[in-house]
Amino acid sequence: MQYGICNLSIIPLRFEPADPSELVSQVLYGEHFKVLEQRKQWSKIRLAFDKYEGWIDNKQFLEVDELTYNNLQTKTPILSSDLVEFVFDEQQQLYPISLGSTLNPLDILKHNFEGKTISGIKPKSEIITAAFNYLNAPYLWGGKTPFGIDCSGFTQMVYKLNGYKILRDASQQATQGEALSFIEESEPGDLAFFDNAEGNITHVGIIMKDNYIIHAHGKVRIDRLDHSGIYNAEKRTHTHKLRVIKKII
Repeated sequence: MQYGICNLSIIPLRFEPADPSELVSQVLYGEHFKVLEQRKQWSKIRLAFDKYEGWIDNKQFLEVDELTYNNLQTKTPILSSDLVEFVFDEQQQLYPISLGSTLNPLDILKHNFEGKTISGIKPKSEIITAAFNYLNAPYLWGGKTPFGIDCSGFTQMVYKLNGYKILRDASQQATQGEALSFIEESEPGDLAFFDNAEGNITHVGIIMKDNYIIHAHGKVRIDRLDHSGIYNAEKRTHTHKLRVIKKII
């Protein structure tokens, strides 16, 4: 088994080993992973944080040994807490990094960081505060940063910044936590899930107080939430049909 660390700002995680292939997620700076299969130009990896799998370019990561991987597994993640920051190497070359990048491997990568960090489990009340960091971020299928993010990438990163692990896709996140019967039982920070005409869960957002929800739809935005789903006041219509509300923490 081989192992690796993302030593660049953001690398695309693709469905197949080809540049034109669908972006399924992103690997942010400092994330570590197992290499499941290696080809001449591409490697299939499994991220340590959420076990998500996909293909990355062999030129875009640093190989490490099993001991290094296992040591990283034991550490509480230290994350960058500003929208944009940078690390610098021994030649003083800068590498921009995004909100939520992992800083635990700085010594391994021989990089330095002088910005603000966040670590450990935060109170549930901090979930909405963290979510506001992504407000107006454009929607990007597979994205995980303020420069492009999808609905489940948004919820995962917000929870990650507060010290909680949830899975990557909306349908996976819907398997976690405790289901609530009514919106009235929910608290700010709970997750609301929405399905399509076939009954498949395809969307997720974070419940706010007073029947509002923050979610990624075109951009990270705030809309009304009622028993039917998400109501877009600008379009004067419901855009998503409510399936279930989950209390994760």
